[in-house]
Amino acid sequence: MFTGIIEAFGKVVNLEKDQENLNISLESSLTQELKIDQSLAHNGVCLTVVETTADRYKVTAIQETLEKSNLGRIKIGDLINLERAMIMNSRLDGHIVQGHVDQIGFCIGIDFRGGSWFFDFEYDENQKNITIEKGSICVNGVSLTVVNSGLNHFSVAIIPYTYKHTNFHLIQKGNTVNLEFDMIGKYISKLHRLYT
Repeated sequence: MFTGIIEAFGKVVNLEKDQENLNISLESSLTQELKIDQSLAHNGVCLTVVETTADRYKVTAIQETLEKSNLGRIKIGDLINLERAMIMNSRLDGHIVQGHVDQIGFCIGIDFRGGSWFFDFEYDENQKNITIEKGSICVNGVSLTVVNSGLNHFSVAIIPYTYKHTNFHLIQKGNTVNLEFDMIGKYISKLHRLYT
């Protein structure tokens, strides 16, 4: 489990295909603290640390992960949002995030106003995911509050701190992002479909 509060960046330093899997090597300020078998969210995707050295670590993404997230599109040099698993006796500053990306979304607009950046995202409505005004959404692993909500789109407001300390400062119109919708909302939506 995660909270959606980003701790650090990981810089992609090597990509290696292994049949359908992709081994991703990264450098990060967290590297010295990581252990093999540890869960670590990468742009909101929970991956297991499989190897560590003095200055880098490696994780493996399976084909399903590559298809459902933007990790299949990463390149060497990209900056990835990182978060270690939550500690159960500490504050939950974001919201409950599983690290299981539901689908990708596309940035369809960016507007700077009133000291913050407003990002508009669109996603495939056929997957039956929903957002609600003032509800939670996880974008590239960042816990956010929905500002505007539509059938297949939503907006979020990004304050300067979040803009600087996450890879939101790198997102441009047309880029893909990983979306994890609110877990409670997903249960309610599924129950509604099953029993109506």
